[in-house]
Amino acid sequence: MNEQKPDEVIISQTVAILIDGNNIERSIHDQTNDPNTMLNFDRLIPKLLGNRGLNRLIYFREGKQISQKLRDRLHEFFHGSVRPCHKSADIPLSINAMQLASKVDTIVIMSGDSDYIELVRHLKSEGVRVEIASVDATTSNIIKEECDHHYRINDDDWFTYAPKQSVNNKNNKRRNNKKFADDKKADKDNTGKQVTGEQQHDEQQPSSNESDILTTVKQTTNQYEPEYPQSQYIGNDQTTPNA
Repeated sequence: MNEQKPDEVIISQTVAILIDGNNIERSIHDQTNDPNTMLNFDRLIPKLLGNRGLNRLIYFREGKQISQKLRDRLHEFFHGSVRPCHKSADIPLSINAMQLASKVDTIVIMSGDSDYIELVRHLKSEGVRVEIASVDATTSNIIKEECDHHYRINDDDWFTYAPKQSVNNKNNKRRNNKKFADDKKADKDNTGKQVTGEQQHDEQQPSSNESDILTTVKQTTNQYEPEYPQSQYIGNDQTTPNA
């Protein structure tokens, strides 16, 4: 029997979403074997929120080389922010989670790392609902058991980004294609030179006696037929290679 959702229930919970960027990136890259795979925040965040309000979204990531496009997109769509970390994200993420504990009803930690187990227990002791969002295959069982809810990130929640080719790469590719076409045309022209027995005799530079014989044959015959037909060397339906 399917249970229908009550229509009269009003949800007023607020949620903070804290993302361990390095952990999630490694997890989805392990699943896809492609370093260009990225989280699709436009689809994932609404799923995590449901009918609740978003209070805070913070993306923690080790290092200072963080995409400006990611910063702009998280700010534009979710008023989110990116926090560079000196080393791993677990300590700054844990500090922010404890600071937000009194300001939100639920904290979603986007990571499957077992290092967050003590943080999960502390937040729950403070009366905060704790949810984990992570790739199931790379998530610690102990943290799945301890949290209030585990959202399994799957291939519906990520996409593969195809980097655009640089102008130099495109020009090199055009030059290579043109060189290949020129080489093919040159091979065709060279093959076309092997056409008649008469041309073969000319290339061999015959002696004076042979030249006299050929001259006599040409004078006494309207058309000189080579020993082998031309079709033996060149097909009748040759095509020009694509440039």
